Amino acid sequence: MDKKKPKKVLVQGAIPPEKIAQSIANHQSKTNIGAHSIFLGQIRADQVDSKTVRAIDYSAYEEMAEKVFHEIREAAFSKFDITCAHIYHSLGRVKTGEICLFVFTSSAHRKIAIEACNYFVEEIKAKAPIFGKEIFEDETHQWKVNK
Repeated sequence: MDKKKPKKVLVQGAIPPEKIAQSIANHQSKTNIGAHSIFLGQIRADQVDSKTVRAIDYSAYEEMAEKVFHEIREAAFSKFDITCAHIYHSLGRVKTGEICLFVFTSSAHRKIAIEACNYFVEEIKAKAPIFGKEIFEDETHQWKVNK
């Protein structure tokens, strides 16, 4: 795949299931693809100090985050023989049960698609300047610690 201008990754609110379904549907005509791998990050109702998480409010240093996502994407295309890669990450409040991260990779073969998808997720967690504030049922909050 040729290098392209950075794609917009950050989206306001939860990633709707329709966006995920449409991404899959858009690839049906690409007959050189034999496999897709999808990672969906979903907000959990974690228990923290006997309080339940009801949402995560995501913020980011947006300009830098978009740059980092682009660098991760370009590195993945250099490292893996993938055909397509799509990434979307939420900003703002995302409720428990909703999707906050969507990574979708495609290639001729499953092993490459899966490895590339895992690479994206790990690189995003390690490098993207995105911050999550856990919002509890009583509306108190604390910064989320990634695990």
